[in-house]
Amino acid sequence: MKRSLLVLILILCVVSLTQSQELSMDVQVKYPALATASESTLQKLENEIRDFYNNTPWTEDQFTTEERIECSMQINIKRDPSANTFIADIYISSGRPIYQSNYTSQLLNHVDKDVSFAYEEDRPILTNAANFTDNLSSILTFYAYVILGFDYDTFSPMGGDQYFKIAENIINNVPASTGDASWTANGSDRNRYWMIENLLDPRVKRFRQSAYDYHRNGLDKMHKDINVSKAVMLSAIKDVGRVSDTYRNAMVIQMFSNSKRQEILEVFKNSIKSEQRQVYNVMASIDPSQVDQLKALR
Repeated sequence: MKRSLLVLILILCVVSLTQSQELSMDVQVKYPALATASESTLQKLENEIRDFYNNTPWTEDQFTTEERIECSMQINIKRDPSANTFIADIYISSGRPIYQSNYTSQLLNHVDKDVSFAYEEDRPILTNAANFTDNLSSILTFYAYVILGFDYDTFSPMGGDQYFKIAENIINNVPASTGDASWTANGSDRNRYWMIENLLDPRVKRFRQSAYDYHRNGLDKMHKDINVSKAVMLSAIKDVGRVSDTYRNAMVIQMFSNSKRQEILEVFKNSIKSEQRQVYNVMASIDPSQVDQLKALR
């Protein structure tokens, strides 16, 4: 009897170790002088969002604690029209550890501007991707699946497809009565609607496949042969450039530049001149406004 109890305890311990949630989200809610809302309300909001991300199982896959996706969200409250309504800029980032190194490669570096939402302390944040309950729940759930999609794309070709489609479903379930243009094609061309439209557009398939080559066949194998890995990464960067040529002004191309610009500079700054020139030409083409940051490759 005692032996059976011990076996059961060991099994439960193993299960608890392998069923950790997928996200390890750091959350900060920042605010200037408030008009009507209390600081205690926003502190509770911060804690609830943190628990929402870190204590929710988002996939059917098993993650150990070490495998959880490192990500962060900073919500900068700009205005509080009432005690329970807020206008904020939301900064979202996520990273991916690189094999055989202490380095984390940034996958997502995005700002969702002028986000409008309501928050009441006695109203829970819900994870139901199939139905709309409130704007805050939908926005937070949307970004959970976007983070998962970007991460999974780097471990298998188009691996994030199912998560981007869940994010698309969230968009489709937001009623027009909310009046939030960030969920629609009629809003900014850098909003949530266009992010998912880009990621699921057939013209962008090559961009998403390049994410796998860049990370899994490039960065992850840098410890084996740095020159071969750089060649793979250069090919992936060129694929991003080709997608940019096909789908001009695509939001995801700008997102790529925002998250990868500094990393690309560090990887290629000591490369041979011909390699540097190719990288520079592609990056200058897809993001000319930031080209001065890559002048070391010119």
